[in-house]
Amino acid sequence: MGEGNQSALSEFVLLGLGHSQDAQVLLFMLFLVVYVTTVIGNMVIMILVLTDSHLHSPMYFFLANLSFVDMWLSSVTTPKMIKDFLTENKDISFEGCMCQILFVHFVGGGEMVLLVVMAYDRYVAICKPLHYSTIMSLKKCTGLVVTSWVAGFVHSMSQLVVIVQLPFCGPMKIDSFFCDIPLVIRLACMDTYYLDIFINIDCGAIAVTCFVLLLISYTYIIHTVRQSSKAGASKALSTCSAHITVVMIYFVPCIIIYVWPLNITWLDKFLAVFYNAITPLLNPAIYTLRNKEMQSALKRFRSYYVGSKENA
Repeated sequence: MGEGNQSALSEFVLLGLGHSQDAQVLLFMLFLVVYVTTVIGNMVIMILVLTDSHLHSPMYFFLANLSFVDMWLSSVTTPKMIKDFLTENKDISFEGCMCQILFVHFVGGGEMVLLVVMAYDRYVAICKPLHYSTIMSLKKCTGLVVTSWVAGFVHSMSQLVVIVQLPFCGPMKIDSFFCDIPLVIRLACMDTYYLDIFINIDCGAIAVTCFVLLLISYTYIIHTVRQSSKAGASKALSTCSAHITVVMIYFVPCIIIYVWPLNITWLDKFLAVFYNAITPLLNPAIYTLRNKEMQSALKRFRSYYVGSKENA
């Protein structure tokens, strides 16, 4: 970006989710509870996986990483949104805006690949159980997680290097609660037709590819499960149904926002809130409420903590 653009543009104005003062206070309390619950819920999962030897397996290793990613995804935008509910000045600096774009797509892209990794783990566990421990070694699991982070970083940087060089002028008002790429592009003082296509292709390359791979993986897994014993099939389907639920609530809003945008303001805001604030809350709830091993680990953790407290 040229010197003139940098001096002319120092901040953006976020219009937020509403203008009524009463609604702002209500939304502040609602999303404060959502955010605190999200952080606590995901931290509980990470602590349980780290401390409970019964959960020291590839599946829970990936689940702990997913919780870490979800906690950061929520933290990129939600604290700023919560703060803005109680302030009239909803400005965000140019640097802060670019950082939001970078980390939303860094963490979001990484989570997409991580969900594919988790599907691959379930595929190996169900379709190749005799070779599971050999295939899913600690070294390979660590490499797959690192790969998800690298993919997310490459995805985010490929967009940021383009966005940061755009010429901006005129009212820098973003009709959302955070700096979202499609909305920031609209503020550029140039024809953005081809840039919009590039962003859609870039997002589609990772989002649609991961989504299709996940659908194929779980279709194959379910087909394999139906041919196995009823006891094993029931447990496998229970685990996979939780994964599939997370995949649907994560990918559908993302694809609508970035790949096939409908350009309906209220719908875009709803999906953005769902993607950035609600999904990171639902993931730990889905995995803990529907997973008997996680429930047992939580009970063991509680009994150990309560017992240690009583003996102190």
